[in-house]
Amino acid sequence: MHIFHLLLKNNGEWRGVMRLFAFGFIIVCLHALPYFVLGEDAHMRVHDNLDSNIAWYRVLVRSGELFGSVHATIPQVINGLPRNAYGTEFSGIVWLHALFPPVYAYGLSQLMTRVFAFIGMYALLKTHVIKEKTAEWIRVGVALTFALTPFWPSGMLSTLGMPLALWALLNIRAGDRSLKNYVVLTLLPLYSSFVLGFFFFLSAMFLFWIVDAWRRRPNIPLLLALVYMTALYLAVEYRLVHSFLFSTEPTSRDEYFHARLSLWRSLRLTFKNYIFGHTHVMTIHTLIILPITFIALYIVWRKKWWRNERLFWQLHVLNFALSLWYAFWFYKGWLPATEAFPFLDRFNFARYHFLRPMVIYVLFALSLRIIWRAWDRRIVSFALFAQLVVALLFHEQIVYRDKPTFRAFYAEKQFQDMKQYIKKPVHTYRVVSIGIHPAIAQYNGFYTLDTYNNFYPLSYKHQFRQVIASELNKNKKLKEYFDEWGGRCYVFVDELGKRYMFTKQSNKRIRRMQLNTNVLYDMGGRYVFSAVPIDNAKKNKLKLLRTFEHEESAWTIYLYEIERSETT
Repeated sequence: MHIFHLLLKNNGEWRGVMRLFAFGFIIVCLHALPYFVLGEDAHMRVHDNLDSNIAWYRVLVRSGELFGSVHATIPQVINGLPRNAYGTEFSGIVWLHALFPPVYAYGLSQLMTRVFAFIGMYALLKTHVIKEKTAEWIRVGVALTFALTPFWPSGMLSTLGMPLALWALLNIRAGDRSLKNYVVLTLLPLYSSFVLGFFFFLSAMFLFWIVDAWRRRPNIPLLLALVYMTALYLAVEYRLVHSFLFSTEPTSRDEYFHARLSLWRSLRLTFKNYIFGHTHVMTIHTLIILPITFIALYIVWRKKWWRNERLFWQLHVLNFALSLWYAFWFYKGWLPATEAFPFLDRFNFARYHFLRPMVIYVLFALSLRIIWRAWDRRIVSFALFAQLVVALLFHEQIVYRDKPTFRAFYAEKQFQDMKQYIKKPVHTYRVVSIGIHPAIAQYNGFYTLDTYNNFYPLSYKHQFRQVIASELNKNKKLKEYFDEWGGRCYVFVDELGKRYMFTKQSNKRIRRMQLNTNVLYDMGGRYVFSAVPIDNAKKNKLKLLRTFEHEESAWTIYLYEIERSETT
């Protein structure tokens, strides 16, 4: 429990600091070790990871269009997915997947992200937040727990890199012209996402600059640094810029609709986000950090430390305001604005809450310092130790231990057996999946008519909708999910609902499915990979060819052939 300050005991100050920092660095490295030891037998997040991004990198690298033009398409997906849908080729995570096997690329990304998250938060706290020499154990402890948060994997340093960026920008604001600051601002755009993190960080920093300039005087070096970093992001994300500003073809994002929550549901979502966080920015702050921050708030109130702890209470307000903004972005009161300005639907401005991991952990550090000054060091030690335990318990190998491993999820040997059975070049036919994610077929080289992507041509969405129209009409939630978003262009079946992972232990059967397989056939569809048996296959012009199983796979795959209709 006292591990953080015991490492300093009976040592010189510098030696103690190095021991603490080394301890944190070793824990971060050990956290990534399972991916290299277990390899494809490692467990990892499925949502917005195995079901999408990891397969995207593989498809992109193998497509030959890594450096394709902004008008290029990738034939393997939906008969020609725009190359721009897979993002920039200047992203570091893309190159990790181009150079290393997927699991090791994933492990390297985890390691790199967490190392720089640790360094960034430590540097920010030491230089600009908690400068006392005796508080080294708080800085290292908070930086370590921050670095171990279960971030969204393909986001890279989009959220966990914010403390490092803020450290560099505050250095420049303070008059530090060291090269290291500009190296940070230059390299971060190569290993993070603009729309999934740094757009919100930089726009907040521009607002900070305006307020700062009004209160003091314009800080031109800081402004130039912000402009420089923004320009770099726009250059790196040139495909996104082109798609957003210059593409004339309507995409699935044009039918995205977000403003639907009532006032009560928006309020409820505010407190849900404030207390529990969000799946893409899991701050795991509920059990330890949140109570600690309120204890510190009580101390500040009792001792009337408002003036001395201005940053502390300002971060409290900002933390709640970010959750409030997130929830009320989905409030139906936005409807008139979204109708007048459609880009408000195409871009998710709710993501300002992606600033919360940095805000919450800086607030955690300040809270620990306040408690340390007012009460007892042992309470602070316990809080740091407890939060470290919480972070370790949120490791993917623990959280997703009941989900398929990487090997079982992608089931390469099983899908290779299916290729050999079909005995046709994969580019000569198209497939769709039922009860499993289409990313699995894509990862294994099949050409799919279904997909999960951030955007794709709206005309294709409407064409694909004809295949599943009857099923959508049976299920209001599925209809709303597809029509008002459509990122998952899946073969939805009413009897399955929004479930996409029926493993071989499942006893589920489809009995009343109604698909327009004539349209599917006209689109090039020849086979259906179903994770569950389809009892009325014949009525849907589907012929069961064979059932495939493999000991390494999580699935039983029923291979159906789509038969040509007499009217086709």
